[in-house]
Amino acid sequence: MGVTIEELFGYPARDFSSTPRKVRAAEICPFLAGPCNKLLRDGTKSGVCTVRQTTASFPTICCPARLYAQDYLILQELASDTFGQGVKLYAGKDAVSSAATGNAVAVFGKHWGKELRLPGRKGLGRFFVDWILAKLDTSGNVMEFVALEVQTIDTTGNYRQERNDLLARRIPAQQSDAGLNWENVSKRILPQLIFKGHVLQREPLCKKGLFFICPTAVYNKIIERLGGSPDSIHPQPGAITFRCYDLQPALGPGQIRLLSKGSDFTTTIQQVALAFVSPTNLPPQGSYLAAIKAAL
Repeated sequence: MGVTIEELFGYPARDFSSTPRKVRAAEICPFLAGPCNKLLRDGTKSGVCTVRQTTASFPTICCPARLYAQDYLILQELASDTFGQGVKLYAGKDAVSSAATGNAVAVFGKHWGKELRLPGRKGLGRFFVDWILAKLDTSGNVMEFVALEVQTIDTTGNYRQERNDLLARRIPAQQSDAGLNWENVSKRILPQLIFKGHVLQREPLCKKGLFFICPTAVYNKIIERLGGSPDSIHPQPGAITFRCYDLQPALGPGQIRLLSKGSDFTTTIQQVALAFVSPTNLPPQGSYLAAIKAAL
């Protein structure tokens, strides 16, 4: 199942107006206000933010930086949902000097102070949590915190020729052979979430659990991998909340598409772990025997 490039250096890929051309020439990521950090194998700046599967009706964000649009909207919305309206985000320890206002939230993550490591398991290294948002009281003490992971989806194959055509302001003559690496959902994303969730549920001040923000296509794949979505619970200690975002329609030439918040689903880490090791969406019994007979 192939994909086509939907966004390049932050703008719709087939928008060849002056602003996108300037940004692409400078290889800038408009969401991080600096150089694009998504690289091809040879070190070339990829610039590919979003792709569209040829059979899909909506695009899939494939670069985490794309989810930081609108001045880190996803962090502000999560802070407001978790700690209440009116809170203000500050980079790390900068929040302490504003704690007297009663609405200060210290943010720890890349480009916001520093990322915080989780304690490691013996012989297995240490994990980072992408984001920690900590609500401070008026004295600068931590009242409560929430952890957030942000993931998109990796691509497989090669879209270099399509990318080069678009940078040269040509409509690509043929589709690339790139695809989306859905295996990462099972092999990497879910195991890391389960481990981090178990660590965080032992933290008394992590009162709403772990949040995971991703594109809608990844959200749907995770729900499918977990065997569907039973009744959602409220965010609480030991819980994980899956939240998805999509892109709003294009506004016009030279305009960046805005993010649109989609569904939320909250369950427990234990339920995720159980579904992961005991999948419900197995093929029919006897499938291997049928394959052997067909081959004979």
